[in-house]
Amino acid sequence: MGSDCMVAIDGGFLNVRVGAIIMKDHEFLMVGNERQDYLYSVGGRVKFGETAEEAVIREVYEETGVKMEIDRLGFIHENFFYGDDSIRKNKLIYEISFYFYMKVPDDFEPKCESVTADNCKEKLVWVTTDSKIQYYPAFFRTELKHPCDGVKHIVVDER
Repeated sequence: MGSDCMVAIDGGFLNVRVGAIIMKDHEFLMVGNERQDYLYSVGGRVKFGETAEEAVIREVYEETGVKMEIDRLGFIHENFFYGDDSIRKNKLIYEISFYFYMKVPDDFEPKCESVTADNCKEKLVWVTTDSKIQYYPAFFRTELKHPCDGVKHIVVDER
């Protein structure tokens, strides 16, 4: 596969991302690392030449050690925000994300051995919609309480 689908444009970045919605017993799996005080969805950037579906299957495997099938597409998320890592610090990012509900095996026991792009060790955390910790995407708090069968398009602009 090719490089990550993140392109510098006009002093900011365009990012194409996938996220996995991995739910079990009214909890869903998120990722954190030692550098940030918030959690984020299992997933990552689409690589040039791969489909969003291929990307989410690859990312789930990389972050959990488990090959998982897709159930269905749940959300398309357009997000404008400012970067917080060393390379993109305070740069505007326009991110387009595809969030997929995954088919979670009954014996699912994830193991995380992944690291961030700037080499921080990641950890997996089960959360609920009522968890006090900050996590992204924030719309999981409301949307995962009562999932619908269709695909929702959500736009967030934090500029």
